[in-house]
Amino acid sequence: MLRDFPRSRRIEDQIQRLLSDVIRNDVRDPRLSQAIITAVRVSRDLSVAWVYYSVLQADGETDSLDDAFKSAVGFMRSRLAKDLTVRRVPELRFELDETGENARAMDQLIEDAISADKKSGRNNDSDEHE
Repeated sequence: MLRDFPRSRRIEDQIQRLLSDVIRNDVRDPRLSQAIITAVRVSRDLSVAWVYYSVLQADGETDSLDDAFKSAVGFMRSRLAKDLTVRRVPELRFELDETGENARAMDQLIEDAISADKKSGRNNDSDEHE
């Protein structure tokens, strides 16, 4: 579905940079002050841009952040239209980027497994296997 063409990659980077600036400097909704644009992916025909964001302080209030993005999407597209080098500004679809949360959960699982191994006496010393 998504392809990595030099032009689309350039457009993705440009959208990410511009939206980050708009959120930081122009959007007045305080809910968006905790959002960070982590990635942007565009469709092959550049008609849709999936904007992935993470939250600085994840307190479970992502629904209000989703609402904030929905209410600001028109403003953001108009700001993109001023600086984006495309004929038609893509439709913006905001998605919560859960990569960081998934990584934290995986780290916790690894720590739990190591702790369980130590408690059960199955301490795997890597020096013995080298």
